[in-house]
Amino acid sequence: MSLEEKIKQKAFDLGFDAAGITTADPMDAAHSEYFQQWLNDGCAAEMGYLHRNIDKRFDPGQLLKGATSVICVALNYRPKCGRSFQLRKGTLHIARFAQYEDYHPFIKDRLFQLAEFIKNMGINSSPPAKGACPEGERGLKFKACVDSVPLAERAMAQRAGLGFIGRNRMLINPKLGSQFLLGELITTLRLEADEPFEQIPCGGCGRCIRACPTGALGFDGSFDARKCISYQTIETPAPTSSPPVKGACPEGGRGLGYIFGCDECILACPHELGKPERKNTNFQFHPEWQDLTPDQIQAMTEDEFQTTFANSGFIRLGLDRLKRNSAAAQAARS
Repeated sequence: MSLEEKIKQKAFDLGFDAAGITTADPMDAAHSEYFQQWLNDGCAAEMGYLHRNIDKRFDPGQLLKGATSVICVALNYRPKCGRSFQLRKGTLHIARFAQYEDYHPFIKDRLFQLAEFIKNMGINSSPPAKGACPEGERGLKFKACVDSVPLAERAMAQRAGLGFIGRNRMLINPKLGSQFLLGELITTLRLEADEPFEQIPCGGCGRCIRACPTGALGFDGSFDARKCISYQTIETPAPTSSPPVKGACPEGGRGLGYIFGCDECILACPHELGKPERKNTNFQFHPEWQDLTPDQIQAMTEDEFQTTFANSGFIRLGLDRLKRNSAAAQAARS
């Protein structure tokens, strides 16, 4: 078994569902040019953080000095499609990934374990890649990343052979679909890279576009976050007045009852058919959250909110924004 195969097998042992390796070379200029134009067009809405560290986003070497390789992993979050997704009247929609514990520390912890595994294999950096080990520093270096780090992870994962970026702007893996979360381990260890996944055009299929309630997706592969329900329910600021700020949750989102994220463009994709359910049961799932009613959310205290959603992405959302989203969804259904 080669070194690369041993590393991938360890990633699987840690609970990841896919793993691939690419170089830490800067990405093709087409990616950064597209992204810059997307920002210039205002499609990032109020996500000011996307305007920062653009140079790092497309060059892993600027995130870790001397980096030569990037190990990309994917964690399947597809749950069993039981009662939690057979919505009853009066219930609210929560995107599937959001019904789990916060994936950031979950994935990072396992990337740290993967780094320790590689270190303990007794590999050294001799001869080191040029610039990999600054004077006075020897040994392997690692940086664990999830989407809170400025790295174009879907483009990186495609280059590592994990899938292709579809018209819905999601990374699509032929075996997993697109209901998975990504992580990256940047390292100074020089590894043999996998073949990039060939970009497969979506052809004439426009199911994701027709499924998007707010027209955030275009047939040309464009995406406008200003119209996206996930952006509107997760990223827009908390309300400063009551009733909820106009435009805080778009009409399509209200009508569907989404209060955190959106799954419509994912679930409409033909590549989702027949894909496996998650294997990693250590990733804590909370189907009971899907049973919350608008009245329960509106009556929730801060202490109840912190207890109910401890160690989840809802904590970042905050109670005020959750109540705003719930009120908007309830008003649309009444």
